[in-house]
Amino acid sequence: MRPADLADVMRIERTSFTMPWRESTFRALMRRPTASLSVAEEGGLVVGFSVVWFAADEAELGDLAVDPDWRRRGVAAALLARVVRECSARRTRALYLEVRESNAAARALYERAGFELVGRRRAYYTAPREDACVMRLLLQDSSR
Repeated sequence: MRPADLADVMRIERTSFTMPWRESTFRALMRRPTASLSVAEEGGLVVGFSVVWFAADEAELGDLAVDPDWRRRGVAAALLARVVRECSARRTRALYLEVRESNAAARALYERAGFELVGRRRAYYTAPREDACVMRLLLQDSSR
């Protein structure tokens, strides 16, 4: 992700979430060496993006969204696969994320990728108020 991508990223963010991140959040994350922000492009058009950050031997997928016109075409799966590859390259032991309990499509995507439900955050989301499902993907043997 580059600063020039932010207009498209913000358009996708605002159409995807009831509580969208601010542009300043993306800009700040772009400056952090412990964060990785990627875009998926089709014909020069940004059609999706992902944000992951790393701490010690763990990572958190903070944001992943696809333009509504490009959903159900494998864009989210490709972005997620890229995140997992980067986590593996960085020798990350586990990748975590939170997802709305009602977001069946996203939960199914994560389950297909091997994530498991490991907890809940009660009333984590507002607008509307809803629990978050905490999911984890184990990437490497933690005994190493």
